Amino acid sequence: MYKFKPYQYSIALGLCLVAAGCKAPAPETATASAPVPEAFGAVKTQDTTNTSNLKWKDFFKDQNLVDLIDIALKNNQELNITLQEIEIAKNDIRVRKGLLLPTAGIRAGAGVEKVGRYTSQGAGDATTEIKPGIETPDPLGDFTIAAYANWEVDIWKKLRNSKKAAVNRYLATVEGKNFVITNLIAEVADSYYELMALDAQLDIVKQTITLQSNALEIVKIQKQAARATELGVKKFEAEVLTSKSMEFDILQQIKENENKINFLLGRYPQEVKRTNSNFLTLLPAAVNSGLPSQLLMNRPDVKQAELELVAAKLDVKVARAEFYPSLDISAAFGIQAFKPSYLFTFPESILYSLAGDVVAPLINRNAIKAEFSSANARQLQALYNYDKTILNAYLEVSNQLSKIENLQKSYDLKSQQVDALNTSIDVSNDLFKSARVDYFEVLMTQRDALEAKLELVDTKKEQLNAAVYVYRDLGGGWK
Repeated sequence: MYKFKPYQYSIALGLCLVAAGCKAPAPETATASAPVPEAFGAVKTQDTTNTSNLKWKDFFKDQNLVDLIDIALKNNQELNITLQEIEIAKNDIRVRKGLLLPTAGIRAGAGVEKVGRYTSQGAGDATTEIKPGIETPDPLGDFTIAAYANWEVDIWKKLRNSKKAAVNRYLATVEGKNFVITNLIAEVADSYYELMALDAQLDIVKQTITLQSNALEIVKIQKQAARATELGVKKFEAEVLTSKSMEFDILQQIKENENKINFLLGRYPQEVKRTNSNFLTLLPAAVNSGLPSQLLMNRPDVKQAELELVAAKLDVKVARAEFYPSLDISAAFGIQAFKPSYLFTFPESILYSLAGDVVAPLINRNAIKAEFSSANARQLQALYNYDKTILNAYLEVSNQLSKIENLQKSYDLKSQQVDALNTSIDVSNDLFKSARVDYFEVLMTQRDALEAKLELVDTKKEQLNAAVYVYRDLGGGWK
């Protein structure tokens, strides 16, 4: 019967340990969501023109707005914070790249050692002569000057996959910056149109105050002629005071909106320059939605989620490689002696070493398993986030396209309403002067007209902003 020799037992045991250490669990997988629809509505379109391909300076025609956006892109704090995140991610790539290369250094050291006389080393030193007639010094000095290197051989692509993951995360931060730019431009434009709408509403309130003040003077004259009562006078006075109070409310909103814009621009409170034109004559920018599939190429947040998904998948490969044995190679070369005067005595003072270690996890693998499970969970999380981002992008564009269409219909109807109420104000004033209607009808007509005009301005503002939001949701602004 053949018997194993002791060294054969050691080799067999080592192979078994390595084999046991190499066993790794398989990663979990998840099914991606359904593909993006071919159109944003029920009717399919073949129009591939996409407004998001326009540069923001070409999309916005108001030069004052363009100037404000330009300042925001230079000074906005949130954008500057995002730029530093890009620098951090870039440095992480350098760290991962450095792990692929050998580490090398130079070491110089000095020390002294006193061992017991009745030990194997002490007994050996006591009976050893450095030179004929010269015993080994006691205590024994140690002076060393050496270069050393260490290299982990990337057998399982663990380090390379780690570097690729860092590269994808860097690219994801770049897309994150583009997403911040897109939202910043939209927010500045939204606040700018809000400011212009408040200016228009302030003009309407001032005109209404003038109209109400004239009606108040008329009712005072009618009271003197016994054609009106004190109640009517007080009602008109209350209406004028209500409108004046509304004027100051709007002034406060204007100040707050200016400061909001100043905050986005990274500057202290100051007046925001804007165009002094009839707000209701402004036309929203024309938008072409293109195909939903273009969102995958144009939306920075979609591309960011995709890159983070790729990085998460690479993280799973890195975590899985931890179950496999690793190979480390170390080397050193230099000079060493127990006295400085012997350091340059060649070849006696020369030292060198070369070693290779194969290490595989065997007993305590719970930490590695936990890290693998976490990496796998983060991969699934990134996949679900990618699906959610695409779905959210599609729904945002769909909502804004529908909003543009419905706001146009609403604006047309409100315009007719305002025209009718303007006419009714003239009619009610004429009838009131001839005592054919009472003051209550005049007040209600003026109040209805004021509300309708303010709502018309709000609708116009929402129209302008809806075009901005479509541009943003299609992925425009960062190019």
